[in-house]
Amino acid sequence: MAERVKGDPPPSGGKITSPGVWLTWRAAMERALYGEEGFYLRERPSMHFRTSVGASPAFAEAILRALIQVDERLARPPLLDLVDIGAGEGTLVGTILDLAEPGLVSRLRVTGVDLAERPPGLPERIAWRSSPPGSITGLVICNEWLDNVPLDIVEQSTDGPRLVLVNPETGEERLGPPPDGADLAWLARWWPLRHIGQRAEIGRARDEAWSSVLRRLARGTAIAVDYAHSAADRPACGTLTGYRDGALVIPVPDGSCDITAHVALDSCAAAFQGPALTSTTLTTQREALRALGVTGARPAPARAHTDPRGYLRALARASEEGELIDSSGLGGFGWLCQHIG
Repeated sequence: MAERVKGDPPPSGGKITSPGVWLTWRAAMERALYGEEGFYLRERPSMHFRTSVGASPAFAEAILRALIQVDERLARPPLLDLVDIGAGEGTLVGTILDLAEPGLVSRLRVTGVDLAERPPGLPERIAWRSSPPGSITGLVICNEWLDNVPLDIVEQSTDGPRLVLVNPETGEERLGPPPDGADLAWLARWWPLRHIGQRAEIGRARDEAWSSVLRRLARGTAIAVDYAHSAADRPACGTLTGYRDGALVIPVPDGSCDITAHVALDSCAAAFQGPALTSTTLTTQREALRALGVTGARPAPARAHTDPRGYLRALARASEEGELIDSSGLGGFGWLCQHIG
């Protein structure tokens, strides 16, 4: 998980009262995160989350370089899209607009996509939508979006996988019915359970969400950045986690905390097929950002004598970049890049 920084507690605890019904985790997450009193519709991410976007402007600079590469690959179309899905407060696209050259800015159509209301003070030229545009030519960036797409959880029982049900008010769990055929097929391919008590998080909903993005991409590149695992290292008990006020908490889906689970990015990578898909790259943030010029290189010590202020600025910048590419932290995130057309 990215470091969570302490924010003000939500009003009235932010809890969603429950009549005591039992829900699947997918239904409970949908309600807790995006329902009428949902966590993400009520809270601003910067109050709670330290992500790559907030860690350093070097992240936005790297995404700008990726955008320029896409622009060149598309032979500089008259209108170039930059779409940020899960845009939060619009910080990433706003920073990119500030950094880009005027010639590029004049051709950019910038869209922030989020279910929360448009942030105050966002530049007027940034469109704000609850769903992506129907046709995109350019770059789509999804930074820590897929990990908050609700999903079902199963546990292996003596008679096969069973859905885990949860009481939204208390977080108490019990086993429910078996998952449907499509989810069983997904489990068999991507997360087979071999021992009683093992758990899996069914990533089919994330696959569908990612595929819906690629279907809107007429030409260009889509990038997903997130906490991830692959078939070689699936966790035996899953990754479902709750965070509140910068601390790890029991994931009770009552609207009072963030609820997240890591993403099977290898499954997402295989979800969209067709002749329009020209290439797929699955790597780590460390490797992706280093390829985009984020190295964390420290300034030469001699500069401290000739340009002390510049040396301190460069040292601070190196520290920020180091955080972005630290393989034990943000640098360990998965990066999925897919090109269309």
